[in-house]
Amino acid sequence: MRLDFIRRLYERGGPYASVYADTDRSSEGAASVIQRRWAHLRERLAEEGAPASALDPIGELLLDSGWAAPGRAAFAVEGAVLLTEPLAARPRRQTARWSPLPHVVPLLAQRGEHVPHVEVLADRAGGDVAVVADGRRRELTVEVADQDRPLQKTGQGGRSQANFDREVEEGWRRNAVALAEVVEKEAHGIGAEVVVLAGDPKARALVTDHLAKDVLRRLTVAERGSRAPGADLDHFRQEVERACRAWTDRRCEELLNTYAAGNAVTGLTETARALRDRRVGAVLMHDDPSSTATMWIGPEPTQLSTDPEELAAWGVEEPMRERVDAALARAVAATDAELWFVPRLESPDGIGALLRF
Repeated sequence: MRLDFIRRLYERGGPYASVYADTDRSSEGAASVIQRRWAHLRERLAEEGAPASALDPIGELLLDSGWAAPGRAAFAVEGAVLLTEPLAARPRRQTARWSPLPHVVPLLAQRGEHVPHVEVLADRAGGDVAVVADGRRRELTVEVADQDRPLQKTGQGGRSQANFDREVEEGWRRNAVALAEVVEKEAHGIGAEVVVLAGDPKARALVTDHLAKDVLRRLTVAERGSRAPGADLDHFRQEVERACRAWTDRRCEELLNTYAAGNAVTGLTETARALRDRRVGAVLMHDDPSSTATMWIGPEPTQLSTDPEELAAWGVEEPMRERVDAALARAVAATDAELWFVPRLESPDGIGALLRF
């Protein structure tokens, strides 16, 4: 995954309060339970040296029912919450840290890969398009404005029935062309990895006929889904999720195969050196929530090493000890690389990297 969305975290500089809280409000009395949880997390942060100016904004956020979610991650410095995200499920473990860098990897692991994609529901009048990228969803409707052109064959045209049918089919075609053009434009605009098309079978076929080859390679045709008012879209959403998950699985396998084939480095020490040289295209990390491994960092994102003397040689006067995953995430975000959690990795410490050059 790309880490552009966390890059702004590092602009203010630390230390940071990092909180992962169970904020589920589905049971009776949940508000008071959340309050007690936050009191416990706040106490831990205060013991580590976090000031009230960093903790108060987090508390307001977690206790506000308007921000309700099964779980929530929040990152703050003195005076401000810099980033917060709802979690689709309770956090794997409740966490409170006051540290030089934000503890973002649990969020990244639980958030998963956000696959840029386009969702399309088509019928013979046009289509509804949803464009999903960078955690945002944008929706639009495509229809060719031609009130005089019929869209239904009636079978009652008499001698002119053939002409009437051709007129109807031309309307279908024009709407499909317009929809295909919008889908192509939006897919190219966000670099969509997946396009999912559902709706009327005839309309789906017409739209498919007019899509560019590069979009067709990313296309999944879903059998369930309709533009009809009140239509149940649960099955369509499930097919979208499956298509995105399938892309993620394929991409992960591709990265592992590339890693095994070469042009890669193995282990934390070599990965850190490659990040310092800005040679890394993707860091591969075995997701281990129990890991407490640390390394040394400097004030700049690419100043990281397993050896403090190595950083001193690079001009870092006072190296700081920090979590390995936090240091790697900062370096990945700053060097425009990617971070991928992988189920397995031939590496003694579960860390490796694919190189750009």
